[in-house]
Amino acid sequence: MKKYLMICAMIAAVSCSEKVPVNKESNVMLPEPTIKVVDSASAGKHEGLALIEGADCLTCHKMDTKLVGPSYQDVAGKYTEADVDLLATKIIEGGKGVWGEIPMTPHAGMSPENAKKMVEYILTLKK
Repeated sequence: MKKYLMICAMIAAVSCSEKVPVNKESNVMLPEPTIKVVDSASAGKHEGLALIEGADCLTCHKMDTKLVGPSYQDVAGKYTEADVDLLATKIIEGGKGVWGEIPMTPHAGMSPENAKKMVEYILTLKK
């Protein structure tokens, strides 16, 4: 039994002392990861529209039909380019009363720059 334990200990010592290179080089090329980046301007899409589609806006608003909130065409008909800051603030802070009693959910995490791009797109939908 002692001989058996001694042999196992020697095998363990030899196998554990062998150094295996961690960063062993290989001649096999791995495929390069591909990341699809879509530039909204080069895709022919207004940056504001891309932001609207990426947010939750279309849950309550449609381009030409009233849903929970007014259509974007109705908003464009009521406001002008002079109201961009006002409307961007309404997107971020939310609001109630202008289009009825159903409140618009605030989007506090949205940057003022992105909110303005969205408003600028909406204003292009004037009839």
